[in-house]
Amino acid sequence: MIINGLKSPNYSKKLRKKGSIKFVIIHYTGMQSIGESIKRLCNSKSKVSSHYIIDRDGKIYQLVEDLKIAWHAGKSKWDKFNNLNEFSIGVELQNKGHNLGYQNFSKKQIRSLINLGKKLKINYKIKSKNFLGHSDIAPLRKVDPGPKFPWQKLSINGLGIWYKKKNIKIPSRGKNSLKNLFFKNLKFLGYRYFSKKFRRPSDNRIIIAFQSKYLPRNISGYIDKKTYIISQLLAR
Repeated sequence: MIINGLKSPNYSKKLRKKGSIKFVIIHYTGMQSIGESIKRLCNSKSKVSSHYIIDRDGKIYQLVEDLKIAWHAGKSKWDKFNNLNEFSIGVELQNKGHNLGYQNFSKKQIRSLINLGKKLKINYKIKSKNFLGHSDIAPLRKVDPGPKFPWQKLSINGLGIWYKKKNIKIPSRGKNSLKNLFFKNLKFLGYRYFSKKFRRPSDNRIIIAFQSKYLPRNISGYIDKKTYIISQLLAR
């Protein structure tokens, strides 16, 4: 059930066509309570919003109509798309986040997200691979929904992608070669914001975003064999 009584004023006046919606971007609120989160998302001074917010009890609130461009993604890139607000639906999950006491997402919350995601996928013909996290599209400045988010469970339900375990041969041409191949895989998947030769400290933020999603128990910011193998499995 979707609750429609609350409305955010934070969206672009321009209406988009149904076919322009290509992505669903998943966030966490990073605030103490659902009340605080909704208040901020509905405050014109905050300049932020999302189409939906899901409370920990599974209740879904729609704050912006789907065809309106909500301000949830900010400066962002994925594949050939820049500034993903225009091409996406934003879904916030109530969670205190890393700064206030990061929580496991509740079962009811994830169940509601899956049900909503399936409806959006059908309504807008969104590809499974285009269900993404905020940290995927803005890895230099965002960490949500974070390592506790159950991406594998979503992928089982056709929302997002996961890898199948297979034997992969590790290249024996040194660390630099492994790094280049890893970022080549990430570029194929859609990640952006790399430096030209993958030597800036900011490149580590992209590695962390990837590990947070696919290796949540091994977040180092470094490309080890397991990190490379998963990138290769996903890029196949």
